[in-house]
Amino acid sequence: MIILDTSIWIEFFKVNPSYFETIQKLIEEQQVLAVDCIFGELLQGARNKREREIIKDYWENLPKAGVSGLWIEAGIYSSENKLISKGIGLIDAVIIIALQRNNALLWSLDTKLNSILPEESKFSN
Repeated sequence: MIILDTSIWIEFFKVNPSYFETIQKLIEEQQVLAVDCIFGELLQGARNKREREIIKDYWENLPKAGVSGLWIEAGIYSSENKLISKGIGLIDAVIIIALQRNNALLWSLDTKLNSILPEESKFSN
């Protein structure tokens, strides 16, 4: 399974040809795992009702990462690994824990987040 970070979803919704076809194929093959905080960020940035509806439709139809205790575990992980001093916030820590719990890969354009992830945790297009 692959978790698409907010930055990748934005490129998908902009129909950026460098990302769109690969993401569409991953979605069709049910390889994309949705994480609630990522979709929360996407909804926060939606410019109108139509964009919110499109984002919500993807949220409703994708398999979800389990969230029970995720935020607490992410807070502990962040504290233990001093992520905040590395510029990594709690949402990114949640994504890291979701990756670990679901044995998933991350596709992200976030250089700080990518810098702390082992290569085997990253999706390469």
